[in-house]
Amino acid sequence: MPFLPIVHAPDYDANFAPDHRFPMGKYTRLMELIREGETGSRAVFHAPAPASAEWLSLAHDRAYVDQVLACRVPVPIEREIGFPVNERVSLRARLATAGTVMAARLALSGGIACNTAGGSHHARRAQGAGFCTFNDVAVASHLLLADGEVERVLVIDLDVHQGDGTAEICSGIDAIRTVSVHSEKNYPVRKQSSSIDVALPDGARDEAYLETLDWLLPRAIEDFRPDLVFYNAGVDPHENDRLGRLSLTDQGLKDRDRRVFSFFRQRDIPVASVLGGGYSRDVDAVAGRHLLTFEAACEFI
Repeated sequence: MPFLPIVHAPDYDANFAPDHRFPMGKYTRLMELIREGETGSRAVFHAPAPASAEWLSLAHDRAYVDQVLACRVPVPIEREIGFPVNERVSLRARLATAGTVMAARLALSGGIACNTAGGSHHARRAQGAGFCTFNDVAVASHLLLADGEVERVLVIDLDVHQGDGTAEICSGIDAIRTVSVHSEKNYPVRKQSSSIDVALPDGARDEAYLETLDWLLPRAIEDFRPDLVFYNAGVDPHENDRLGRLSLTDQGLKDRDRRVFSFFRQRDIPVASVLGGGYSRDVDAVAGRHLLTFEAACEFI
């Protein structure tokens, strides 16, 4: 029986207070749910080592990288990130980035792999923002291209917020195509230009969302055959998400994930999935929504 490669590190959880706006405990709880259920019996687990400054500097200014590694990020930038960058946050950001690199390499060798963190798509070249310290997908894309492991990378970002940092970092790089489907009126206020942007109105439900996705996926690879797809499977389009403005159900999220995995696997294009956003005071609820992505991925190993 084939197994789903899942990348995880206990220190993905930087141990925030339970009432923090960013539900840090979801990383620990998600892994518990994976291990407790059928997905865990069909998975093989991998643990990353922290990403090096050299890796991180492929996508970020070295001055900012050094600030994060030394835990000396200026207070105004910490405010934009949404939390202080202490030793645990710094380690978490390095591990999550390395986890996305590892998931990408596992996907290249086996077709599909998932990271239980990542999708920090608001981090820009010169700083973090929006609960994102380092942009793991941008770093991984630059690294794989620099090492010659891939020639073309596609980013499919279905987090409810626009992948503005990824768009900024990857702008002008023909080997990377960025695609973002997001809530038009949600954060960030100032959007960047992805290769393809689809802005949805408030309250969009399952049927409209999935119709949009069916229209979009073929266009995402039009005249562009990627060697690898990074899939940001944020669950914040859910109808009960604290920071979303869309109205997908659990079934809608799982159908979304199935469509993405099926589309690319039918074309023999490897997919590396990253966790993305999901916000709730109920950590069990948001971890359960993230679990849907891993259940869907198991159908395509």
